[in-house]
Amino acid sequence: MKSPKARSRRVLVIDVGGTHVKVRSSDREEEVKILSGPKMTARDMVRAVRGKTARWRYDVVSIGYPGPVLNGRPVREPANLGKGWVGFDFARAFRHPVRLVNDAAMQALGSYEGGKMLFLGLGTGLGSAMIADGELEPMELGHLPYKKGKTYEDFLGLRGYKRLGKKAWRKEVVRVVRALRSALEPDYIVIGGGNVKRLDRLPPGCRKGSNDNAFRGGFSLWRAKKRVPPPPSKSLSQ
Repeated sequence: MKSPKARSRRVLVIDVGGTHVKVRSSDREEEVKILSGPKMTARDMVRAVRGKTARWRYDVVSIGYPGPVLNGRPVREPANLGKGWVGFDFARAFRHPVRLVNDAAMQALGSYEGGKMLFLGLGTGLGSAMIADGELEPMELGHLPYKKGKTYEDFLGLRGYKRLGKKAWRKEVVRVVRALRSALEPDYIVIGGGNVKRLDRLPPGCRKGSNDNAFRGGFSLWRAKKRVPPPPSKSLSQ
């Protein structure tokens, strides 16, 4: 029998979010959604994913984790999920090799079109990552102080949307994007995450991301090593 290295790897990608865990395999069109929430532990996630994909065949696993990651391991418990993620042995639990990265970084990988890109993920929280000339740099901008004693995530995440209302939340998104563009000087900004659909228009120099890009990024984790190969360029929304 050929090893996964000797043939095309079948990659199971798991995008872990505060409201849903989304799962897809590189050799299937089907996408599975699993409810998550503030009580979901790492063990709960693995049990649910393995149950939903019991008939699937895969060789390796990519996981997008909603928190900081160092050397392929979570270094802090997720803000919007249960406990038990730090120190959990995902490879042993899935019985396959696992590559785990920050969830915003995984979606950024799948969104990259070359140059210097800032990725912002509007979801339960606020994800962020930068890719400059193919080098990926996960970021934690969402937890930085913003105003009124609250963080960027408190304003742009789901809690901010519910507290501010749609109109005021949209204005905060524009303000933050303008400030981050000025500070970080990206060539373009990709705005993704589940709540990008709540924007009526994108700020200048931005384009809309897609949850599909998270899966694309997860598949690429088992191809790319140190640098991210840019796909063919596309036009940006102005």
